[in-house]
Amino acid sequence: MPIYTYRCESCGVQFEEHQHYTDPPLTACPECGEETLRKLYLPVGIVFKGSGFYSTDHRSPSGQTSTKKTDSPAKAESTEVKATSNETKPTEA
Repeated sequence: MPIYTYRCESCGVQFEEHQHYTDPPLTACPECGEETLRKLYLPVGIVFKGSGFYSTDHRSPSGQTSTKKTDSPAKAESTEVKATSNETKPTEA
């Protein structure tokens, strides 16, 4: 059974009421008796439990970032330069 929140526009009292979907909305305030009750539409809190789409989508299989190391093109070029400069050169005799 849903819980509806009402507020009286005359006295400002706010309360919650358990009602069926088929029940008519309340109109009379329980505090002041005026016919100025309005149903409030408030955001609903959502609690995610378990292993659902929100914890498994867009992630690696373990749920952590990937540990695979990839060299950037700039780093690869600098490694090649070092390799060619460290080669042994024939010495003049």
